[in-house]
Amino acid sequence: MNKKNIQMEVRISHCSNLIKNYNLCIHEKVAGFTKRGPKPGDLIYLSVKIGKKSVCGARFILDEPTDYKPWPDADNYVNALTIKNVEYCSPFDLTVLSEAGGKYWALKYVQGSKPISDNIALEILDKEFRKNKTNKFFEFDVTENEVDEEIQVQKEEEHETIEDEKELVKVIKEIPDVRVNIMGTFQTIHFSNESDKIKGLETLANENFYSLFPQFLENKTLLIPENRLFKTKGFKVDGNNVTGIRTIPDGLLIVFNPKQKNPFQINLLEYECYGEKKTKQTDKSNYLNSNIIPQLMRFASSFSIITDDKTREHTIKLWVDKIIDYLNADENQSLKVISWIKEIDPEIRERSIEREIEKQLTDAFKTNLRVMLVIDELSTEQKSTIKNVVSSFKLANGEDNVQFAGYVVRLVQKINIINNESEFALTVQ
Repeated sequence: MNKKNIQMEVRISHCSNLIKNYNLCIHEKVAGFTKRGPKPGDLIYLSVKIGKKSVCGARFILDEPTDYKPWPDADNYVNALTIKNVEYCSPFDLTVLSEAGGKYWALKYVQGSKPISDNIALEILDKEFRKNKTNKFFEFDVTENEVDEEIQVQKEEEHETIEDEKELVKVIKEIPDVRVNIMGTFQTIHFSNESDKIKGLETLANENFYSLFPQFLENKTLLIPENRLFKTKGFKVDGNNVTGIRTIPDGLLIVFNPKQKNPFQINLLEYECYGEKKTKQTDKSNYLNSNIIPQLMRFASSFSIITDDKTREHTIKLWVDKIIDYLNADENQSLKVISWIKEIDPEIRERSIEREIEKQLTDAFKTNLRVMLVIDELSTEQKSTIKNVVSSFKLANGEDNVQFAGYVVRLVQKINIINNESEFALTVQ
């Protein structure tokens, strides 16, 4: 590993005592963090708490941001990146870092996956890793720690709680960056509604999509924010009657990931907003249950085996044709998708590219489809309920289910009594 690369920072990613998460990082080739900071090119030492010891058993380089989060507590990780150049070692005790960091070594080097600038600590980590280096990953049994992961929610860093005020003064003096540095204060305000051209959730989210959702790389995604371009025909269940019903998503997001079994993923975008009119909790709950959830179910049903083969195939063909028409009308977007196809098959002939794009899109609708909800308010319980409902729809291949992703986007205004200028920001959860 080349530590001289000025772009690279060295960090420790601590999975607390969640062994399943630790193992999944290696098996799924992805790392997750509860804070922004870790970035492509950083060298990460992966660690986990076994009993009372924090041990390290692997290191790797962070690659690209991703929205793939395979962990049971996925919502805790706001920053996820794929990994490469993975190396293994027999797990060694991280307390060796006390030689450099003293009593507060964990606060200095582990908590928050902060970059390590202490050369002595870096040399100790590298030396211990090389001394214990192996060719195979040492996978801990989840029974090593008697912890109910569903009940005890953990963070990725190794926390040290300091209750004594005198002790706290010592820690802050020795490690100033342990404090939370507040750069500004903001107050949440309402979007006007979903579609307002100035202060609408959909408008602002589309205008700032790639900065709001950095896990979606612009060169690896195709965003089609056309809310009238695509129509579906799914099913509405009313008592014992099942009737066909048309529905239109607010847009489409196609994600390309060549490392996945199905390299194309189709996301059906739905923007919803309680805004300035629905402020009472009862109104929000009623709207969620009577409008939002049924709408998402209709999206899922359109590509599920619940819809008859002929209707489903017609919808898929129609949508694929519209996507290809959209690409043909935009040379830059077309060249981007063509580069994806060439990455999958470098030997493909030019005349076969459009046919392959059509095939990949068709396969994605049948095997790798996700409903993506962007809304201004959504509780953890509501998100879990919607996920269970949407994922109950099985896709056309009969093996995979429709997936679900929910994001809460809020509009906030900077609190500044002295200056009357309006400064706004978007937040995402």
